[in-house]
Amino acid sequence: MKLKSIDPLTLKKRLDEGEAILIDVREVHEHAREHIEGARLAPLSCFNVEDFGEHREKMAAFYCQSGTRTSFNAGLLSSKNFRDAYHLSGGIMAWKAAGLPTHSKRDVSSEGGRRRFGWLF
Repeated sequence: MKLKSIDPLTLKKRLDEGEAILIDVREVHEHAREHIEGARLAPLSCFNVEDFGEHREKMAAFYCQSGTRTSFNAGLLSSKNFRDAYHLSGGIMAWKAAGLPTHSKRDVSSEGGRRRFGWLF
């Protein structure tokens, strides 16, 4: 079975309207390094649809790094009885290419007039 694809801007609109739930199927370390704000983490290695019972009536949008992993596992993901299931075409890479924000450990923040880069001041 194949998941329908959705582009980053259309997905952002549906997320903003509260119509969709965004699910990051990458592994914990990948999500910790960078993710789309508001995404729920559900690694493919231990995916459990029961974790999403209250969201089954929403559209589910799955994403990985480039879209390949999500497409490869489309049968597993689309069989989980969400109202509608999509994959983010191009993954988080396409999301960023569309100019949409991500949360990253590499984000630079300002503190006391100094710029921080991780643990360096």
